[in-house]
Amino acid sequence: MIIAEIAQAHDGSLGMAHAYIDAVAGKADAVKFQTHIASAESTPAEPWRVQFSKQDKSRYDYWRRMEFTQDQWRELKEHANEKDLIFISSPFSIEAVDLLIGISTDAWKIASGEVSNLPLFEKVASTGQKIFLSTGMSPMAEIDRAVELLSKDSKELTVMQCTSLYPTPPEKVGLNMMDVYRERYGVKAGLSDHTGSVYTGLAAAAMGADAIEVHVTFSREMFGPDVPVSLTMEELKMLYDGANYIRTVQENPVDKDAMAEELTDMRKLFNKSIVARDDIAKGTVISEDMLAFKKPGTGLSPDKAGSLTEKKAVRDIKKDELILLSDIE
Repeated sequence: MIIAEIAQAHDGSLGMAHAYIDAVAGKADAVKFQTHIASAESTPAEPWRVQFSKQDKSRYDYWRRMEFTQDQWRELKEHANEKDLIFISSPFSIEAVDLLIGISTDAWKIASGEVSNLPLFEKVASTGQKIFLSTGMSPMAEIDRAVELLSKDSKELTVMQCTSLYPTPPEKVGLNMMDVYRERYGVKAGLSDHTGSVYTGLAAAAMGADAIEVHVTFSREMFGPDVPVSLTMEELKMLYDGANYIRTVQENPVDKDAMAEELTDMRKLFNKSIVARDDIAKGTVISEDMLAFKKPGTGLSPDKAGSLTEKKAVRDIKKDELILLSDIE
């Protein structure tokens, strides 16, 4: 599953949020937002992660500007479903969970900063729906606790390897953790990517990621905190097509004998046969230096050369003509 993370790329514009849904359709399996309610999750004292905004005095003001009403969220969810996209959002407060329950969200994402927020966990888990758990800042003990709690009620849990560095350098992506999560918890595992590179998602796909989440942007000239770690729409399509291609390769094991049978005609084109190096007169005793090996492979294969030497030709054989067992005695 490829998840296109819009997050705050809409910059508080409902129209832009809808435009992103249109843009990712056909390039992802799911679209993901973040549901912020400033008064329920933040205070005016919250510091900026990245001081990018020229219009918001505080991060609290920024979160407030990112808010949509429940009806507006419902419109976004319905639009996504109309485009055959699964609608996912990350709630950052109990109030946001209630809002998303009210619009019948398709699935949930627990953000890295919420892994220790057990009341929120319990509320999300109680829905019994599919949950994606991010692990960007958590030690294993914290992940253990989160998985134990979420697994009690969740219909399906996917633990997402994540590193909360923006952007994440390749040496700190940690794709090895996907296998750790599968073996440790018996769950699906994926990648929540902050590298801003399509290569990372393709590598995750090659390692069997069950889900790959990437931030997206219309352009790297856009405004917002996640632009440096985002893929463009062209890159998202590359990831989507590439991941599907990789999955097809992985899910179709090949039997070499069956494949050789399927390639019989191709073998005749590429393989070689035994032919006369020069004209061979009838009655001539054939020696190895009279033989050559040339395409097509419609006659005797070169490994049968030993069965021809020291035998007499029973007919005149022209240069480059196939030599068959019936031509000797």
